[in-house]
Amino acid sequence: MNLLQILQYIGCILTVLVGFYALVSPKSAANFTGLSPQGGRGVTEIRVILGMLFVVAGLFPILAASAVAFQMLGYIYFFVGIARFISIFIDKSGNQSNWFSVAFEIVFGVILIL
Repeated sequence: MNLLQILQYIGCILTVLVGFYALVSPKSAANFTGLSPQGGRGVTEIRVILGMLFVVAGLFPILAASAVAFQMLGYIYFFVGIARFISIFIDKSGNQSNWFSVAFEIVFGVILIL
């Protein structure tokens, strides 16, 4: 296994960990992201979209052991990073957390695409 592959697995594992955090602690995850879920339905959405969706998205490339699966996750991160970058300026939301997210999304996006 080369360094690029190790970094790709790290990207997948970090995705799973973020998802697991949101799955088991949706209110804390909501606070971190700046979201404000309303009622049980809102908490459920945090749990399933930021939680389970991320868990599956991170696990699938590892389980499928397919370059295309790693690339798909990479394209998701890369284009989310681009959209976040644009949104930072449109929404005037250039806080440290948002810039960290942009860096992570674009860097790991590229790593997973390669």
